[in-house]
Amino acid sequence: MASAITSVKSENFIKVPSPDASQMIRGQVAGLSVIAPDANPLSTSQIILRGITTLKASASPLILIDGIPGDLMTVSPDDIEQIDVLKDGSAAAIYGTRGTNGVIIITTKNARGEMPTTVDVNTYLSTQKITRKLPFMTYDQYVDKVQQGKPGAIDNGGHVDWLDEVLRTPLTQIYNISLRGGSKTTNYVASIDYRALQGIIKRSDNRMIYPRIEVTHRMFDDMLKINASLSGYQQSYFDTSDGSGYNTNVYKNAIMFNPTDPIKDENGVWTERSINDYFNPLALLYEVDGKNEATNMRMFADVIFTPLAGLDIKFLTSSNTYNQVRGFYQTQKHVSTVKDGRNGFASRGTNHTAENLTELTVQYSKTLKDHSFTLLGGYSWLKRNYQFYWMNNFNFPSDDYTYNSMGQGQALQDGRAGMSSVQNENMLIGYFGRLNYSYKGKYMLAASIRHEGSSKFGANHKWGTVPAVSAAWNVRGEGFLEDAALLSTLKLRAGFGITGTEPSSPYMSLNTLSFGDYAYMNGAWIKSIRPASNPNPDLRWEKKEETNIGLDFGFFDERLTGSIDYYNRDTKDLLWDYTVPSPPYLFSSMTANAGSMRNRGVEVTLQAIPVQTNELQWVSSANFSTNKNTLLSLSNDQFISIGYSNQGGTGEPIQTYTHRIQEGEPIGNFFGFKAIDVDENGYWIIEGEDGNPKPMAEQQPTDKKILGNGLPKYYLNWNNSIAYRNFDLGVTMRGAFGFQILNMAELFYAVPMQLSRGNLMQKAYEPVFGKRPLADDQELQYVSYFIEDGDYWKIDNVTLGYTFAFKSRWIRKVRLYGAVSNLAVFTGYSGIDPEVPVSGLAPGNDDKWRYPSARTFTLGASFKF
Repeated sequence: MASAITSVKSENFIKVPSPDASQMIRGQVAGLSVIAPDANPLSTSQIILRGITTLKASASPLILIDGIPGDLMTVSPDDIEQIDVLKDGSAAAIYGTRGTNGVIIITTKNARGEMPTTVDVNTYLSTQKITRKLPFMTYDQYVDKVQQGKPGAIDNGGHVDWLDEVLRTPLTQIYNISLRGGSKTTNYVASIDYRALQGIIKRSDNRMIYPRIEVTHRMFDDMLKINASLSGYQQSYFDTSDGSGYNTNVYKNAIMFNPTDPIKDENGVWTERSINDYFNPLALLYEVDGKNEATNMRMFADVIFTPLAGLDIKFLTSSNTYNQVRGFYQTQKHVSTVKDGRNGFASRGTNHTAENLTELTVQYSKTLKDHSFTLLGGYSWLKRNYQFYWMNNFNFPSDDYTYNSMGQGQALQDGRAGMSSVQNENMLIGYFGRLNYSYKGKYMLAASIRHEGSSKFGANHKWGTVPAVSAAWNVRGEGFLEDAALLSTLKLRAGFGITGTEPSSPYMSLNTLSFGDYAYMNGAWIKSIRPASNPNPDLRWEKKEETNIGLDFGFFDERLTGSIDYYNRDTKDLLWDYTVPSPPYLFSSMTANAGSMRNRGVEVTLQAIPVQTNELQWVSSANFSTNKNTLLSLSNDQFISIGYSNQGGTGEPIQTYTHRIQEGEPIGNFFGFKAIDVDENGYWIIEGEDGNPKPMAEQQPTDKKILGNGLPKYYLNWNNSIAYRNFDLGVTMRGAFGFQILNMAELFYAVPMQLSRGNLMQKAYEPVFGKRPLADDQELQYVSYFIEDGDYWKIDNVTLGYTFAFKSRWIRKVRLYGAVSNLAVFTGYSGIDPEVPVSGLAPGNDDKWRYPSARTFTLGASFKF
């Protein structure tokens, strides 16, 4: 192996009740950031491998499940045998545009060769508790502000802890049964997995069923091998937000709703106020009826023909289809009736995605004395289709039929109902080849090339070629190290690879059309047709060039092992939206390739076995990674940018951006006013453009400056596994350092002026900069005071188990275990959790609407029959 590849086996997975598989390897792969920013049972992890490398395209790695593209929800976590992460360009280049952000290869549990029928049963139950409640004013503290006559404080006669009203103690249940076995010619695997996940906020859930069956058959003395599989999942969850599952307004209003507002008035009507963005959180939960149902079906089959020893001809075909149907209804008692006059609102929608893949490969392996080589050539064809429709109606005669009688709403007859539909399609074709060569196991060379065409590219750039090469030297195999008894492994690696990134939309290079205004022709009003965008025949992929240099080492007969990798990743021809002259262009904006970006970093992995006896073994591993990102340019000779772009947003009532990406600077910079003091009346004093203090009231746009960065510079993870006789203990810890967080909750709820909109945090009336509280009429401002250091260290998971071994013919092994996830966090950050989103161009914003973080307690059992 000459590339940067990390493998994690199932025995090292972290057992957490998660809807996706990535959290099982969280903290175990250097350079791979797996962020779980909340406890929403519908949330999937954010994954970033070796930094942000694009501005407009997807930054997600390619996920392959048994060689077939998918995502981290496609397969049940309990059905996974191993996860391999291909980190550098030389390893990922063979996948072309699909591998530009790295590749995660998931191998499911299978049966090989002759083996008796075995049955595995895994089950676990989990519950959760909120990790931290923001310090909002209690009922007594709020009433005290009423008695002080603070502007906006109103006693409405109630006494409610709104956050406690929407929280619950959830129960998550997971059951997995798998059957494996086979003879010399035929193997089979069948499994069923049921996952019923509940969240700590009422009515938030996620129910999934994963069926799977796979059969492998060998014929003609293993000359022909046939493999076929059928798998997928069925998902359903309660919908409180018109297609999005959890409604973010529930938590936001639960923390800031006036504690003296009663839940309902004397007539049993939900309490609502004519305040902007102020909704009764319980009404949001209980005056809706919604359900999302989705199915994913994956079918694949491959045939391997081996006419000669070492020659494999493989044909693979697969189909991956996703269908979602959803319905949503707001009753006539919902706030939409009170504030919007809808009197019952319903919507229906559906998504359909189909992805078909066909591949033909020919591989030949041969060993001639000291020389070993493998040649691979292949062809790949991939077609994707996406369809979507959505419709709504409102003003219904009753709530009886909810979203199941859409035509009954009056808005349809009035011409006010809405509808939309979309369909798009694209194709990706590739020809590829690869050579792996080894001499005496000491000198290794790997080279690949892929010639790829995409329908997303412009007419002048439909095809591109991506090469890669890597080499390794097994220094330990040299004669001059023959007597180095302490040294067991020493290998040098170096690789270079080019990959690309497709545009996000299939039709960005084309001259698209849309319907415009009505025109009067031949006595009738008809819709006019007009161009919708500027065509760009030169639209092409972003090109990523990556160099990786690595060292693998081992001492004391592999009791101490590790690796060090340095990488430099340059992304060229970045996709971005540019202002262009009109004429000659029809529109003033155009998507084109022009900019460049650089990511550099170091990754270090160490694993030690400090103790190893017949009864006790302790395995300890740690990894460290750092990444430095720089936006080198946003322009080229043809497309000129002003050199920066403002990103992110605070939302109303501030309505300003939070970040700026700028040439020569890293992605993720917070950009705003630097608060340095408050005056004697409690108003902000900021640092002006010249570095001198000035009142906030005299602010100018040129006074804004860089206030920090939302991307961690360093990640450190430490994992420990201890086995003593039949006991096993696993402890995983991880941390992120060198970054800042914009505390949105404090920005909005730690300023006295917001008291007129509901409850506030206790610190709203505490001294600022150790001097005095903010003035009651100090308007909300995005200033550096609300940006905090986000460094943290987490005890992420602790698992204790005991295994019973039996000599029975019916049962062989039983393992019982208990686990606590998100056990403790050590940080100076004052928000809910310092683990905040890091993807996109505005990382580090801690959303005030976020689903809370939770501590998870799990009891599980595994049976092997």
